[in-house]
Amino acid sequence: MHDDRSLVEARLKRVLNERVRPAVYTDSIPLDVAVWTAPGEPVPVDEGLAAPTQPIAVGDSWGAPWGTSWFTVSGTVPAEWAGRTVEAVLDLGFNEASPGFQCEGLVYRPDGSPVKGLNPRNQWVRVGAPVAGGEEVVFHIEAASNPVIEGSVPFEPTHLGDKETAGSDPQYTLARMDLAVFDETVWNLIQDLEVLGELMLELPVEGARRWEILRAVSRALDVIDLQDVPGSAAAAREQLAEALATPAPATAHRISAVGHAHIDSAWLWPLRETVRKVARTTANMTSLLNEEPEFVFAMSQAQQFAWIKEHRPEVYAKVKKAVAEGRFVPSGGMWVESDTNMPGSEAMARQFVHGKRFFLDEFGIENDEAWLPDTFGFAAGLPQIIKAAGSKWLLTQKISWSKINKFPHHTFRWEGIDGTRIFTHFPPVDSYNCAMEGRQIAHAVRNFKEKGVARRSLAPTGFGDGGGGTTREMVAKAARMRSLEGSAAVRWESPGEFFAKAEAEYPNPPVWVGELYLELHRATLTSQAKTKQGNRRSEHLLREAELWATTAAVRAGAPYPYADLDRVWKTVLLHQFHDILPGSSIAWVHREAEKTYAAVAEELNGIIATAQRALAGDATAGSAVFFNSAPHTRGGVAAGAAGPAAAGEAARVVPGEDGGFVLDNGLLKVTVDSRGLVVSAYDLGARREAVAPGQAANLLQIHPDFPNQWDAWDVDEFYRNTVTDLTGLDELTAIDGGVRVVRSFGASTVTQLLTLTPGSKRLDIATEVDWHETEKFLKAAFPLDIHADRYASETQFGHVYRATHTNTSWEYAKFEACNHRFVHVAEPGWGVALVNDSTYGHDVTRTVRPEDAGTTTTVRVSLLRAPRYPDPQTDQGVHTFRHALVPGAEIGDAVREGYDINLPERRVAGDAEVAPLVTVDNDAVVLSALKLADDESGDLVVRLYESTGGRATARVLVGTSVGGVAVTDLLERPLADVPRPELTDRAVELSLRPFEMITLRLTRV
Repeated sequence: MHDDRSLVEARLKRVLNERVRPAVYTDSIPLDVAVWTAPGEPVPVDEGLAAPTQPIAVGDSWGAPWGTSWFTVSGTVPAEWAGRTVEAVLDLGFNEASPGFQCEGLVYRPDGSPVKGLNPRNQWVRVGAPVAGGEEVVFHIEAASNPVIEGSVPFEPTHLGDKETAGSDPQYTLARMDLAVFDETVWNLIQDLEVLGELMLELPVEGARRWEILRAVSRALDVIDLQDVPGSAAAAREQLAEALATPAPATAHRISAVGHAHIDSAWLWPLRETVRKVARTTANMTSLLNEEPEFVFAMSQAQQFAWIKEHRPEVYAKVKKAVAEGRFVPSGGMWVESDTNMPGSEAMARQFVHGKRFFLDEFGIENDEAWLPDTFGFAAGLPQIIKAAGSKWLLTQKISWSKINKFPHHTFRWEGIDGTRIFTHFPPVDSYNCAMEGRQIAHAVRNFKEKGVARRSLAPTGFGDGGGGTTREMVAKAARMRSLEGSAAVRWESPGEFFAKAEAEYPNPPVWVGELYLELHRATLTSQAKTKQGNRRSEHLLREAELWATTAAVRAGAPYPYADLDRVWKTVLLHQFHDILPGSSIAWVHREAEKTYAAVAEELNGIIATAQRALAGDATAGSAVFFNSAPHTRGGVAAGAAGPAAAGEAARVVPGEDGGFVLDNGLLKVTVDSRGLVVSAYDLGARREAVAPGQAANLLQIHPDFPNQWDAWDVDEFYRNTVTDLTGLDELTAIDGGVRVVRSFGASTVTQLLTLTPGSKRLDIATEVDWHETEKFLKAAFPLDIHADRYASETQFGHVYRATHTNTSWEYAKFEACNHRFVHVAEPGWGVALVNDSTYGHDVTRTVRPEDAGTTTTVRVSLLRAPRYPDPQTDQGVHTFRHALVPGAEIGDAVREGYDINLPERRVAGDAEVAPLVTVDNDAVVLSALKLADDESGDLVVRLYESTGGRATARVLVGTSVGGVAVTDLLERPLADVPRPELTDRAVELSLRPFEMITLRLTRV
């Protein structure tokens, strides 16, 4: 037989697109359309429904950027349509290529009840099946004219990302507003042809199955009357029936399809628009659940449920009903799908606390899985947090985006820094927006790494990023692939059902140890510096607020601000979403974030001040009380205590030989040369130099920064090929305890204050940058005279080691990495820490000096970038940073100094001494949180962790009367399988593994 594959395949494509698809809607009549445009921000539903309208016609323009238009469509079903299925076809001016990234709508009935959402792949509203004829049809559409941020030229700068700069030109043209007869037979023919046609293209040419499908398709195309598709559709389907009925073998790969609509809580739209995206998507999904009995839909992010509960209760009522029926599944157990690299220890824990508690309180549901399909890499401290929250599984697919190395597993156990292992799955479909297309299903099967030992994977199915969710077409295609020869066997299942079956099938998968590093989007550790700074400062203010509010409640009987702290925590957690904290959202999002963080700081500072005032004693005594929020003794004041602080002497500053200065505090001697650079940082006690010979530390360096794509997200390795050292000097002057250095470069200026901390081997560097560069990357380099093949970076509840070399492609790929408060580089017996108050990105490299064969290990801090997409003004303006170089630091010193620089000293007028509520006798065991229990019982909750990577014993002494103690999970529930520790004389003895985190709940009496 001749090979006519190409002929049949091309014929199928044309007939489908030009004849069959247009025949889904046969008869149609136009609807009458009227519109009211809201003058500003979106209005409540009842206001939009009642607003006066004016006529608008198909072909008319509508919708300023970020505007809201309320359309009213009305018409009468013709009597001759009686007995047929009728739908309203409502095209607001969609581009079908980009659902979720343009205009959208939510359809309401006149009584205010929601019907479903409208988007480019979901333009229909069912009127009746069948209709009687003569029905009056009235729908209201809340239409959002969200502009297209990513246009025809990818990553092109645009001012549409902020309503203040977007202008008022209409963005869309009304395309179609009709009542139409829906031909279900034609629609089903389309699904048949698509499933078989897409499967056919994925099958081997040598196999009989491909040719069987080809012949069936060819026969169906022969039967279709191109002038009467509806009249011939049933006969065409008969030709395909046998091919569709051939079952899959028992050995077929099994795909658990999970209805999904990954909705970014902010990205190319502001937070307020996400509220409406969630309402539109959930209205769509509850409608689809009513129509499709096998369909299951999962939605993560408790914040998004909370939004519709508050803002769209009419939609939330439908969601609650579907959840109660078990088919709308709250998943993930987190407040948002957060970044997991940058959030601090407590913040990462609270993501699960607030997410799981919301689902428990609202639905009585507790998740066993963490659901993070789109997060940009996963910190090695996360497995312990997942387990401590009462979960045991993790799903993501983002690591498939890595550009250098192919991850070796799809199903495995992930081991964190403390040894905790979490059963983890990466969907081999390599998408969280699966559309049940044949190429996607075939890719999942071919790509699956566990062939021969497992045959089960998950496919998150539905349009996402901007929402939309699963469509009826996807459900229909999945039904045809339930058991279809040549295809994976597809079933709708919840995440929990999938994981239970996958783990039972594959109980001993391989283990991956350490971070799950994404070899892409590395610049998200630096972009939008003020957002990152707001996050870091908010996290530490929350620590202080809980600590001192708890102390004031116990010591002074002050009221504890439960509701205020709960609300502020949720605000901070929301802004850790994986496109907000990483700095990859539009200008509007980051402008609002800056204001939000300022309000958070004001409120938390107020809570702290109120608590400390209640504790400080007589404000007129003429003395001051130092409140130590750090987990280590500072200034002679114990951790968590308050009292008079020991004053240290400022460092001596004397002129240097070359026009620079020498700073000396008796512990550390620092030489700043005439260029304002640190050429020596000498540890007087150890008689050891930190700065590499012939090198200069605190050297600002600037690079061109124009990645191949994803401007705000990416920095490509070639940026390092070109570098300019910023050694030009405008000013070098002595100040109290240090020097002031001023430089200018390009259109920017930088001012630095270098000071020695009294009584400490620490060089503090306060940096202010007035930044006006474009597509540049600013770093600060610290070349250290240390021979080390690895270095430590702080992460949640510990630190992770990374190589300083590039022996393998896996190490080479980590040319930009994340730290929290410190980076530590050491030889046995001596090391250096570089601590910070708000930066995350860094790189570490090593070279061998030809002069003395010594090794220079260079740590560079990433300060600022200036990408132009999606925010063309990224990071423009004034920024402040604090760093400190700590020669002679062991890992414990790095932990201590990292906390100190993030918890500035607070002095309050008064004469009191306040004993700590909790004292830990081992500095390696760090107090992460001290608070009152969330259930308002008055119990104390104490969270601690081993911070150095070694085993530790500690005696935890409680400074108030307590009657009992229990080890709990993060939700403060006693763990049944963990013995209660003994409480003797208000003390608890603990023994901790390396990096182990433990939560204690103490009952007050």
